[in-house]
Amino acid sequence: MNSCVDPSSQSPLGKATEYRDTYAPELLFPIARQIKRDEIGVAANALPFVGEDLWNAYEISWLNPKGKPVVALGEFRVPAASPNLIESKSFKLYLNSLNQSVFAGTSEVETALTRDLSAAAGAPVSVKIADLRGRPQVSLDYPAGVLLDELDIACDTYQPTPALLATVDGPETEETLISHLLKSNCLVTGQPDWGMVVVRYRGRPIDRAGLLRYIVSFRQHNEFHEQCVERIFCDITRRCAPAALAVYARYTRRGGLDINPFRSSGEFTAPANLREVRQ
Repeated sequence: MNSCVDPSSQSPLGKATEYRDTYAPELLFPIARQIKRDEIGVAANALPFVGEDLWNAYEISWLNPKGKPVVALGEFRVPAASPNLIESKSFKLYLNSLNQSVFAGTSEVETALTRDLSAAAGAPVSVKIADLRGRPQVSLDYPAGVLLDELDIACDTYQPTPALLATVDGPETEETLISHLLKSNCLVTGQPDWGMVVVRYRGRPIDRAGLLRYIVSFRQHNEFHEQCVERIFCDITRRCAPAALAVYARYTRRGGLDINPFRSSGEFTAPANLREVRQ
């Protein structure tokens, strides 16, 4: 499959789909990251960030050798440096293809998913499958930081507007700013994607009202989750020039999957996999 095609032309998104319930790794649809990175001025050989796309899957099932179903949770970490992201509907269709497939155990499922997802992404993908019989623990919490959403601001811009971003006078600071008002739309279907965005930085103070208006400005923007986070990271970098920066978003679940991209200049590491309350 050519991973450089326009996703709107060949992706399964927005199209009627016949679900398959036997193992079909060919359902995975990779999309070249560089298509959108070119748009925001990010060169393939000079990424300004490190990070990953953390996926959580809540609807994984297969058959054991006696034909009895097993149900499980999945955690997948796709490196930001991989050449491809994996289109979310194709990921869901792929996971559904396990439903009537026989595997000897959880480790065999992990091996298959690691192989297939790594091939689609073009880089090693970390896979963890937790059989629900083992009572896996999930954590629901918010990161420590300042919630911006109570700021009394006026908003009238609903397409990404980097000019809204600015710094204010003051000594260098390190802080974490949080908003639940991130909303963008699927690049292909236009369906809404809701999320919490976390901005952690060190440098001159960022104008909080301007940052919140900027986050709200994504409200009518069509772009995949991973691409929105990279756009936010690059816009803050260019407009505010922080000495260190990380941008993290936790998007609400769709089709049994949530996607949580993390991009960092390197100083800040990926946070724990703490689910946002809407997930």
